[in-house]
This record gives sequence, C-alpha cells and structure tokens, in this order.
Amino acid sequence: MLSRFALSLPNRSRGAIVPRSYRTFSSTRIKQDEYDVVIVGGGPGGYVAAIKAGQLGLKAACVEMRGTLGGTCLNVGCIPSKALLTSSHHFHDAKHHFADHGIEIGDVKINVDKMMESKANTVTGLTGGIEHLLKKHKVDYFKGKGSITGPNGVSVALSDGGDKNLESKNIVIATGSEVTPLPPVPVDNAVGKIVDSTGALDISKVPETMAVIGGGVIGLEMGSVWSRLGTKVTVIEFMDRICPSMDTELTKKFQQTLKKQGFKFNLKTKVVNNEVVEDGVILTTEAAKGGKEKTQKYDIVLVSTGRRPYTDGLNLEQLGIKTDKLGRIEVDKHFKTAVPSIYAIGDCIDGPMLAHKAEEEGIAAIETIAGFAGHVNYDTIPGVIYTYPEVASVGKTEEELKEAGVKYSKGSFPFQANSRARANGSADGFVKILTDAQTDKILGCHIIGPNAGEMIAEGVLGMEYGASSEDIARTCHAHPTLSEAFKEACMDAYDQPIHF
Repeated sequence: MLSRFALSLPNRSRGAIVPRSYRTFSSTRIKQDEYDVVIVGGGPGGYVAAIKAGQLGLKAACVEMRGTLGGTCLNVGCIPSKALLTSSHHFHDAKHHFADHGIEIGDVKINVDKMMESKANTVTGLTGGIEHLLKKHKVDYFKGKGSITGPNGVSVALSDGGDKNLESKNIVIATGSEVTPLPPVPVDNAVGKIVDSTGALDISKVPETMAVIGGGVIGLEMGSVWSRLGTKVTVIEFMDRICPSMDTELTKKFQQTLKKQGFKFNLKTKVVNNEVVEDGVILTTEAAKGGKEKTQKYDIVLVSTGRRPYTDGLNLEQLGIKTDKLGRIEVDKHFKTAVPSIYAIGDCIDGPMLAHKAEEEGIAAIETIAGFAGHVNYDTIPGVIYTYPEVASVGKTEEELKEAGVKYSKGSFPFQANSRARANGSADGFVKILTDAQTDKILGCHIIGPNAGEMIAEGVLGMEYGASSEDIARTCHAHPTLSEAFKEACMDAYDQPIHF
C-alpha cells in the first residue's frame, strides 16, 4: 500500500526534505523559537511521531523524562524482555534439546550476570540509535518532565536542573502507561521479593519458585524466562482462562503447552493478602467468587495484572481535557482532545497498549497536523506473545463473530503436518483462519507455533487489502517453510488443505 500521502508527492529519494509547497506550515513564525509540534513523551509513539514530523519538514521537539528514549518498551519492556527470552531459550535448548541433534556439550550452566549484561547492551545500543535519528531529522530533544501550560505551551522541568518553556502550534501527548498497582500485593522492586515487570528484568539469581499474578502477556513471557532457567512457576489468574481477550481455542492450546513446560495454573483465583518473610513471600488466595483461604510461599512474586495510562503532571483537568473512568484521554478520530491544538496517542488513549499501535497513531497524528489524511485501521493491529511457541492474533476471534451474529467459515492447519516445523523439531500448534461465510473475506487470523510473531504479518497484510482466504491459498509459498501452514489453513477455510 502506498503511504497515505505518497500519491500527492513527486518521486523523491528516501530522507529528502518534503518540498515546501507540500507542507502545511510556512516558514514564517510569530516567534523564532515557536515549534510546529512538541511531543511530550519519547516512547514508541512519541519518538516515531517526532521523526515523522522532522521528515515532513515540521519544526519539532520531543520531551522525555526518563533520560533515554524508547519509553517503557525499549528500556524496561518489550526489548529487554525479548533479550531475556532469547537467552533463556538458548539455555533451555542447550540443556534439553542439543543432544537430540547429536550435540554433546556436558553440563550446561547459566550465568545470570552475563545474561543481564547482554540485555543491558541491547537496550543501550537501541536507545542511543533513536537519539541519533532525532538529530538526523532535526528534532530538538529535551530531557525532563513536561507539563502542558496551555493550548500552545509546554514547560519542561529539565533533568539537569532549571526549566524550559516551549511554545508550539500543536502538542502531542504520548506519555504512555505505568504498572497498575494491586493493593493486596504492593510492589517493591528494590527489595526484589514482590516485583513488577520492571523488577522481573533484574532478578539477580534463578529463584526456585515464582508466583505470577495475572495470566496475561507480560506475566507469561517473564514467567517463561525463569521457567526455562529452572524456576517452578505458578500463574494465579482471576478469570477462568489465560489471555481472556484472545481466541478461546488458541488460549486453550497455549495453556496446555505451558503446562507441558512445567507451568502450574490457579485459575478463578484472587490474591487477598501477602506477608514478606526472610526467605520469600507468603501469598493468601481464595476463589474468585470467595471461599476458603489458602496460603503458599514463593521465593519471588511477579505482579502483572495490567497497566494504566500515565498522565501525571500534564494538567489535563485544568486544560479541560477529558479522561474516561480508566484514566484514558478522550480523543476524536483524528486524535484531537477537547483542546483542538492538543493531540494524544498510544497507551494514554483507548485501545490495546501495544508499541506498534502507538507508532501507527503517532504517524497518523503528525500527518493530520501536516494536513494529510492520517488514519489507523484498528481491525489490523496484531498482538503477539513471545513465549515458545509464540502466539499471535489479528482481527476477530470466534467468540466475537458468534456474539455479533456473523456467519463465518474456519480453516486450520497443524504444524505437525508442516515439513519445516517437523524438520526443526518444533511442531506444536496450529494456524487458524476465520472468514466471512459468503464473501470469503478474512476476518481473523490466529496462530500458535514457531515464528508466529513473524508469520502473522501475512495475515495483517491480507486483511489490510481485504483479501479472501482463496487469495492467499492461491499465492505460491516457498517450500519448505513454516508459512506454508498459513497457506494450507487458508486452503482449509475455502476448500481443503493438501497435506492434512
């Protein structure tokens, strides 16, 4: 798909400045230091918005209080957790599967300090790279906490001391989210016994036991890291299944797979109290509907019950910017708040709290500011769980289609019947395709299996272009590849698969 404004622009090389005639803003400013846009927050939504603003020739600034760019995702979220998932996967493979391939290496040990060093190096390299990109696109970067002083003003309490007042025609709020506290189990990352997702990234030694409170993406990913290294992990979930917003058939298979890996699950269970003792934490739980209390001691407790918008110090109420009951900033379809010159994107507005969703919104908001047609298709925002096997989804679940009364067809294909998966010794899982029963248009794609996070992109692209399952089924896929399972699931949706 061409970019949203590519058709209106002459052919130009990447990185070239947009011709002045195509910009919304002229070079004439009321004040020499007035910005076209100031972005408050330097996470995935904020820094991407800043770069896009620079690419479109807007005078832009980005304000970030952390001291490094990339937000939660790059500093204490997506990236460091994936680094640990990769390290722990290598360890688990070496310990349990290398011998299957005739590789004999003797006793395998994990050096946690070295693993953490590798993670830190990854983060440092990437955060520095983003700062370079801001400089490349002439975006001013201010380190400090930003507050909005009016429709066109941002005050920055600089990290190095002092204040800086910025004037801007437009402001984009991209302040992200923070961990939602769980009152019966207060987090103290410094002590290291009850930790949140940030604290779980800095555990200094492999615990014997760990309780993960919350059966969602973050808890299952971090639980997987330590489970692979030898920790006995127990997941405590209030609902009757893990990842309750995902397709039920998918999550049932996911839970079965994690059980095989040693996970224990206490579903329909809530935590009512805790006691921190010298050698761990004693948790008190009971049935979600109430009942007899139980106690169990764990070395470490990971609280991963969700996140909430972070809007502290922005002066939203004074500005007349409305938030909903969950604290999310209310915006229109163009990401404008109640104050027309102030926009909001990412985790601090409605929608899934995903880095790539924030990035898309950041680009769309800036394109709107620049006079183009910024748009995000929320039906094609994928979600991925980076466990092993990976889990990935986009579009509607079976449950959503049934509830909406949509007549649909379903196609599926197991990785056990995929030659590449069998050759790799990684054949757990399946691909599932949901289509409109009359038109064959793809409505949802759900995958559990090797490389699901990469494979889901084919489904996203197909859905973005309104593809039918037959369109993808009749597209040649290289052999042998894992993606052939996607093709065969599409064949099953409209006709029959070949290899199953």
